[in-house]
Amino acid sequence: MKVRQACEAGVPLPQALTQRAVQGPRFISQAELPAGVAYEAHIFDTGSVPTREGLHDFFNGLCWMRFPLTKRRLNQLQAAEIATAGVGQVRGPVRDGLTLFDENAALLQAPDALWDALLARDWTRLLVDLRPLWAQARLVLFGHALLEKLVVPYKSITAHVLREPVPLALGDDLAAWDAWLAQTLHAPLLASKPFTPLPVLGVPGWWPANEDPAFYADTGVFRPQRVAGA
Repeated sequence: MKVRQACEAGVPLPQALTQRAVQGPRFISQAELPAGVAYEAHIFDTGSVPTREGLHDFFNGLCWMRFPLTKRRLNQLQAAEIATAGVGQVRGPVRDGLTLFDENAALLQAPDALWDALLARDWTRLLVDLRPLWAQARLVLFGHALLEKLVVPYKSITAHVLREPVPLALGDDLAAWDAWLAQTLHAPLLASKPFTPLPVLGVPGWWPANEDPAFYADTGVFRPQRVAGA
């Protein structure tokens, strides 16, 4: 039984996730997280993910199933930072980058021309002029908060696309993407906030309204590149 079906049948979310997780961790109720113990440290020490009922943790659990190696890598990096600096009111640049990736990242495999336009935030070229090239691209959403937002979509939902292009040689094998990504991510990289924005409902084929080029004229969503010193 799939996770959603199990939950609709009354199975608690942690149990439903654990039943479906092949490579992933065990999921436990949030109430089982001991008082005073950091969430990420608990996962690292026990291999168990405290989970609340609701869409946010539902998508987090699905991400553990889809990208088990990467989720473990993120947890290892979080736990290392906590062991070094503890848990304070300010996370620090590494944990900030880790959290941003975990919550809102997306991965892009695409021809160079699309990457060039994306990094330049040349939205018209990226999403109108080069529209046919998107047939050769694949955008995969990683962040569980990002996925949660898309349950009730709105135009300004923006992903943080990792600036490391997914190698074309990996094809559409998400297990290979997972292995590559787990090896790619490290603390200095994430501390640098290696992301570029992409309003996901502007991606060709993702939203009916974007068939009209006027969709991209909204500069409140499709913001131009900032000019240094401006």
